[in-house]
Amino acid sequence: MTTAFRIHPGDNVATLLGDGTDSVTVIGEGEVALNEAIALGHKMAVADIAAGEAVVKFGIPIGHAAVAIRKGDWVHLHNCASRFDERSGGFDVVTGAAKDMAYD
Repeated sequence: MTTAFRIHPGDNVATLLGDGTDSVTVIGEGEVALNEAIALGHKMAVADIAAGEAVVKFGIPIGHAAVAIRKGDWVHLHNCASRFDERSGGFDVVTGAAKDMAYD
């Protein structure tokens, strides 16, 4: 089974240490069912996060939920927006390329 770790006790996301498909074990906390496949190194919600609520990693807000995020959801650019960089929602969720800039 894939594992994940929560860096700070106040975090509402954990980082996967391998690809996850059905469920993951959050180290020291137990099993969480995944609502979708999540790749190695990506974040998953360890609690429900309401739209507009802070997404917390390292014990600090790293952004806010652009939509309601359920426990077990993948947390990434498609549902999380930066409070520091409004462009963060303009990146392609697969490639990470900015949608508003052409790279030649």
